[in-house]
Amino acid sequence: MEFWAIVSMSVLIAACLAFFPFPSNKGKMIKGKLPPGPAAVPIIGNLHWLTRSLQDIESILRELRTQYGPIISLQIGPSPAIFISDHALAHEALVGKGATFADRPPATQAVRFLSANQHNINSAGYGPLWRLLRRNLMSQILHPSRVKSYGEARNWVLELLIEKLKSESQMAGSVRIVESFQFAMFCLLVFMCFGQRLEEKVVMEIQEVQRDILVNFTRFDVFAFFPRIGKWVFRKRWNYLLGFRQRQAQVLLPLIRARQLSLMKSEGNKLEKEEKNGSFGFSYVDSLLSLQLPEEEGGRKLTEEEIISLCSEFLNAGTDTTSTAMQWIMANIVKYPKIQEKLAKEIDGVVLRDQRKPQEGEDVENASTGGFIKEEELHKMKYLKAVVMEEALRRHPPGHFVLYHAAKGEAEINGYIIPKGAIVNFTVAEIGMDEKVWKDPMEFKPERFLLEGEEEVDITGTRGIKMMPFGAGRRICPGLSLAMLHLEWFVANLVKEFEWKASEGEEVDLTEKPEFTIVMKNPLNVVLLPRKKTGSTADVTC
Repeated sequence: MEFWAIVSMSVLIAACLAFFPFPSNKGKMIKGKLPPGPAAVPIIGNLHWLTRSLQDIESILRELRTQYGPIISLQIGPSPAIFISDHALAHEALVGKGATFADRPPATQAVRFLSANQHNINSAGYGPLWRLLRRNLMSQILHPSRVKSYGEARNWVLELLIEKLKSESQMAGSVRIVESFQFAMFCLLVFMCFGQRLEEKVVMEIQEVQRDILVNFTRFDVFAFFPRIGKWVFRKRWNYLLGFRQRQAQVLLPLIRARQLSLMKSEGNKLEKEEKNGSFGFSYVDSLLSLQLPEEEGGRKLTEEEIISLCSEFLNAGTDTTSTAMQWIMANIVKYPKIQEKLAKEIDGVVLRDQRKPQEGEDVENASTGGFIKEEELHKMKYLKAVVMEEALRRHPPGHFVLYHAAKGEAEINGYIIPKGAIVNFTVAEIGMDEKVWKDPMEFKPERFLLEGEEEVDITGTRGIKMMPFGAGRRICPGLSLAMLHLEWFVANLVKEFEWKASEGEEVDLTEKPEFTIVMKNPLNVVLLPRKKTGSTADVTC
């Protein structure tokens, strides 16, 4: 039985919960009116809707929205599943009533096993453990000063990526770029996670294991349908899950233990010296090894199993979504040459201005010198931001749903009652292509974000939601700023380095395919030509 990827599968997850043992609402009357939805069949509820097309859940929800409106409910299990596809209602729920909708539903058997009993940021319930884990990630790794300290690692990874693309281009003439993007992101996130530049072979082993679970995770949804007997009925799948966890421990645990030993043996001043030399960088594992859990968890340290789960979460969150988004961005840049030309001119203009004369108060060494684009220059590239941060993520969000939420208490949305324990999700792709908000929403038009008088889009959703590729509210993706930096900086440098063209005889196919993220059904194949270097500022239209 094949299901859609877990991130985009809230309908199916809700169905799974019908057979998952958690406190029942039996005997509790829901006061007020639930959001509208199709009539439920006795015993099986709305499960029959899912039998129509498990591979086309978005079209099912779109059809239901046409009939019932922007907020619908499906009675699948003891608690209803609520789906919201309106930007204003999404803002009301996630921001206006954020605390109520910040919880997670009970985890499935497979999720509990892989998350060390929900001891990671994505699956932890809204409470002290979640706050501690998220705060640790934000303050220790994603703080702007820490992100800046990884600048040399980003330069190293970009060099690897460019050389890899050049080599493959020379050998084959055309390049399928998605694998190179994935490897580059793993090199970078592995460094941030473990603080070391590892050999290519080791990074490849980590990538293979981590991608294995992303590709195969939906095979384990059957354990949610049969939580009590699933291990015996689907023994091969359960053994595969056990084997995966063992392989994961084999590649990650030695790195965790080596890091712990290194920290114990080294003195603080020595580590600081090594960090400046680039051989050592403060890592995510360092923060986890010293973390003390809240009193509700016994005030203890994290176990090795929990650290493995948190490292796995960190690696997958920062690699798959970013590499997927990069491929979609480059696909549109290739498909629309005028966009690529305009973007290249903007990049050249910024680089050449900074080559001529450093900005006031700026050190000469901080200005571009013909190498990679400096991260400090990105804010000057308005068109780049419109292409990458806004239009690409609006038109091609890597996830078409957020991770499913649960109502921590009863709440009212749009005059309807959302009962405590209800499963709630938001149709990210539909919100980003709402005709009431966006003119020609299916078209790729970065210029829509540069029109004079247009209100700047708040991608965090705090002031209002027009698009929400990173979610919104208290459960918004903590890596939003890091992801935007990686996307803008890598894309800018790749456009500066190469002229991107479709392979001869091929057209860019933007057909989507659901995996863990929403990927290109036919991965992008390109011909890469060295971009002609602009010799003088007269060549640039400023």
